[in-house]
Amino acid sequence: MNSLIITAAICGAEVKKEQNPAIPYTVTEIAAEAERVYNAGASIIHLHVREDDGTPTQSKERFKACMDAIYEKCPDVIIQPSTGGAVGMSNEERLQPITLQPEMATLDCGTLNFGGDEIFVNTENTIQTFAKEMTRLGVRPELECFDKSMIDTVIRLNKKGYISDPLHFSLVMGVPGGISGELRDFTYLKDSLPSGATFSVAGIGRYEFSLATASIITGGHVRVGFEDNIYLEKGVLAKSNGELVDKVVRLAKELGRSIASPLEARQILSLRKE
Repeated sequence: MNSLIITAAICGAEVKKEQNPAIPYTVTEIAAEAERVYNAGASIIHLHVREDDGTPTQSKERFKACMDAIYEKCPDVIIQPSTGGAVGMSNEERLQPITLQPEMATLDCGTLNFGGDEIFVNTENTIQTFAKEMTRLGVRPELECFDKSMIDTVIRLNKKGYISDPLHFSLVMGVPGGISGELRDFTYLKDSLPSGATFSVAGIGRYEFSLATASIITGGHVRVGFEDNIYLEKGVLAKSNGELVDKVVRLAKELGRSIASPLEARQILSLRKE
């Protein structure tokens, strides 16, 4: 079984300091959190960025400032910008960070009801456009799927040539409007993936560590971080993203999985750092 790739989603676009004071907003705070998770064992930083007041942004300039600051502290880490942005952003806004030509970026593979009147829109034309731009710029997509139908969309677009092999999925589970984070549904999604694909699991809220455990056992990879969950355990706020990564490392050790370095992660995912 391959070593475990840990991705840390360190701030997201929606969670606020009012919910957990440790949520990073500034360039300095984001770089410090990246260093904490890197030292704890994360090899990929899933990156959203904020203005200093916490407002989500897809500004190319802000992404560059944060990425430069992260690389200064963690030169070999894999930075994976989000092209999801925040609800209501245009496609042009959302695509800005891939013009920096990171090794990876997320590609959301379907539309989702986020609760209330919020709709996270990803039409098939949007998915194709994002995939073509990533291919043109040499950016590897991580295929974010919130439900089974999104896996089917990836398989179909892969056959049509829009999304190339090898495929790496992020199964995001427990989001309102998406599939639940129950182990039954994890098995359903995992068994729906095409042969040869790799996958990581992001469990939202209370599902974070139960799904991490399931993925560790079955040969998948794990995403944790404040974007998905702000608690170390029920009622106990995590003091940093590093604490969440530490917990996954302990689980992996107990279950016999080694932790992938950034170099090993690149080998597993067929990435090439220039």
